[in-house]
Amino acid sequence: MTRLILGFALFLALYTSCQTRAQQAQQDQELPRFGVETEVVRVPISVVGEDGQLYTELTRDNFRVKEQGALQEIVSFAGGESPLTIVLLLEYSRIVTYIRSEVLRPAGLFISQILKPEDYASIVAFDTSPEVLVDFTRNRQELMSAVNSLLYSVPAFSDSSLFDAVVFTVAGGKIEDIEYKGLGEVEGRTAVLLVATGLNTFSRHTYDEARRAVANSGVPIYSIGVGELAFIRAEPYLSGLQRLSFLQAQNQLRTFAQESGGRFYSVRFAGALGGVLDSIAKMMRFQYMIGYRPPKGGKGGEKREIEVEVDIDGDGAPDNDQLDLSYRRYYVIPK
Repeated sequence: MTRLILGFALFLALYTSCQTRAQQAQQDQELPRFGVETEVVRVPISVVGEDGQLYTELTRDNFRVKEQGALQEIVSFAGGESPLTIVLLLEYSRIVTYIRSEVLRPAGLFISQILKPEDYASIVAFDTSPEVLVDFTRNRQELMSAVNSLLYSVPAFSDSSLFDAVVFTVAGGKIEDIEYKGLGEVEGRTAVLLVATGLNTFSRHTYDEARRAVANSGVPIYSIGVGELAFIRAEPYLSGLQRLSFLQAQNQLRTFAQESGGRFYSVRFAGALGGVLDSIAKMMRFQYMIGYRPPKGGKGGEKREIEVEVDIDGDGAPDNDQLDLSYRRYYVIPK
């Protein structure tokens, strides 16, 4: 236990000491440009009632979508259960050395208990950079083998490039001369299961760039924040700056989830993980996908706000104040 506490405290200290170097590197990089589909803006949305009930049988008529406050015509709508195409995005740097079972256990349970034969899944692990361990496959044995190989190995690098990994997953990129398409270009019901501390020690992309990539992809991210229990145990050994760094890390995971139409979960106790994964699986499978054509005009770099109204009882008035909605909140017009 002492080793766990001191180890986690050590890597939080490492994180805070790396901030100046990371910020300088971000300033030295050319800002990337992220495209957004011009034909149709996809808006994934989950509808949950005050009692936790997930609404799974709504129709197009139950929804209204607005951009910049102006009502838009819904040109495509999909609901009901359908197969998933999902990326399991796992942090695997030395920051998680002492809690790597907490990182890998959600992935293992998701593969063994949640994935269905018709689902496609890929595993991407990241430290200083993202690495595709398993490309999209329906072979659960291959996926589990990759998770087990991480469980019985030791992370090689101390840096955690969370922002780079998120951008790579949703927007694509190149690794060792192999070009990968981002999940945002994949048709059908897509999602990212992100299991991480939320700490970012060194990335080429900034936090704002990662947020923009997430917003423009239309891919919901379901974030599981790990290491909170270790943080609680290590808290007496941490400085005020280290505590602030952890809170910032949690907020980054929460923001990626909320702005993409996914959900954020912070797992304090191992016993809660089953319920969390069950909730994530239901939202992924029964998420509605609304599509509308964006209005013409607008300037490059302009942020376009999206609002969805849900009328559950069909009386013509939105019931948003009685619902817990998760949906894509905006996109940015490419320059």
